[in-house]
Amino acid sequence: MKYSARYSQGNMASNNRKNPFPAGMDTSRLQRISRHLQTQYIDKERLAGCQILIYRRNQVVLNQMFGLMDREGNKPMQEDTLFRIYSMTKPITSVALMTLYEEGHFQLSDPVSRFIPEWKDLRVYQAGVYPDFQTRPCRQEMTVRDLLTHMSGLTYGFLQSTNVDRAYRRLKIAEEHDRWTLRDFVQKLAKLPLEFSPGEAWNYSVATDVVGYLCEVISGQPFDRFLQERIFDPLGMQDTFFVVPPDKLHRFAACYERDENKRLVLQDDPADSEFARPKAFFSGGGGLVSSTADYLRFCRMLLGGGALDDTRIIGPKTLEFMTQNHLPHNDDLTRWARGSFSETIYEGVGFGLGFSVHLGMQRAPIIGSTGEFAWGGLASTAFWVDPAEDLAVIFMTQFIPSNTFNIRSQLKALVYSAIVS
Repeated sequence: MKYSARYSQGNMASNNRKNPFPAGMDTSRLQRISRHLQTQYIDKERLAGCQILIYRRNQVVLNQMFGLMDREGNKPMQEDTLFRIYSMTKPITSVALMTLYEEGHFQLSDPVSRFIPEWKDLRVYQAGVYPDFQTRPCRQEMTVRDLLTHMSGLTYGFLQSTNVDRAYRRLKIAEEHDRWTLRDFVQKLAKLPLEFSPGEAWNYSVATDVVGYLCEVISGQPFDRFLQERIFDPLGMQDTFFVVPPDKLHRFAACYERDENKRLVLQDDPADSEFARPKAFFSGGGGLVSSTADYLRFCRMLLGGGALDDTRIIGPKTLEFMTQNHLPHNDDLTRWARGSFSETIYEGVGFGLGFSVHLGMQRAPIIGSTGEFAWGGLASTAFWVDPAEDLAVIFMTQFIPSNTFNIRSQLKALVYSAIVS
C-alpha cells in the first residue's frame, strides 16, 4: 500500500490560497518539492518515507510527510516520527562543548592531552598493519580546535581506505557496545596511530565522539545527562535521546538500505534496534534519535543567534565564531580533505566548529548563501540554516548510506527557487 503526501496542520491548502507567498515563498513552487519527493523517491520506492520541513521568517511554510515510516508494519510517516539522526548529533555535541568554552573551562588551543593524559604521545602512521604499525611522532599536539574541525588525524572505520581505519574496524572503535563507555573508547584510541599530524589535513572521523568525552570530563557529568541539562531541557526537546523510551517506540521509524537488485530492504528494525536498548556508550558523533519538530527547535536556536524564545544556549558571537570557515587560508575542503566520504560536498564548502560552511555561489557548485551552515546523517537526514535568508530546512528519512542519492542538492535547488522576496 502506498501513501501519498500529507500536510501537517498549519500547511493546509486553504491557508495557502489566502496567502500564496507565506514568508516570502511561492506556494506553487513549494508544491514542486512535494511532487519531486513523491514521484522521484516514494513512488519509485527509492525511499520508504520521508519528511520535509521549511521554516522562514518565524513561520513553518512547509511541513509534509510522505510514504511509510515502517513498511513491514504498514505504518504511514507521521508528523512526530522519531528518526536516527546519526551525524546530525555532531552539531549538538559541538554546541554543547562550546557552552563550556564560554564559561572559561578551556581554550581551543589547549592540547587534548590536558583532558586525556594518555594522548600526550600520540603518533602518526607510517607503514604496517595492526598491531605492527610503524609510526613517527606528531609534528604538533592535537588541540580541541582540531577535534571540532575534523583536523585531528582521527578517522572512521567504515571509510575502509587505510590500514588505520582497518584497525578501527578490528577493535570496533565507536561502534555500539553494551558495556563500553566513552572512557573505554578514548583509551582504545590511545593505542592507535593517527592518519596525519593534527592540523595538516581534514578527515571525517570519530573526533566528535571525543568532543562528547571532553564534555563529560570538563562538566563532571555523564554526557547524556549533560546534553539533557544544557541543550534538550532548555530548548524543550522532549523527543531527543540516545535510547528510545518504551512508550515512544511505536513512533520510531524503520531504517532501510538497498539489496544487490536495488530494492529496499530492512536495515534496522525499530523493535530490535540498538537505539531501543540500554547503553553505556553515548556517541556524540552519531548516537541520537530525534523528531523533526525537536530538531527544528535546535535550528531555530541557531537561527536566533544562540537563543530560542527566552532561553539562551550560547552567545551570538560564539555561534558566529563556530559557523565561520576554520580551514586554513579560507580554503574549501577540496584542498584539505582526505577520503571520499563525508556528509557534504567539498567544492566551495569550508568547515567551522561542528558545521560545514557555504563559501558563496562563486565558489560552490550548488545554490545557497555565503555563511549558510549545515550537516547531515548516515541515514540520509540533513539540515541547513541560512541566516541571510532567515531560513532553516530539515529533511528526515531513514535510508543508508547517505551518499546513494543526490537528494540534498536537489532540495537546495527546489527550496531556493521558491524564495520570491
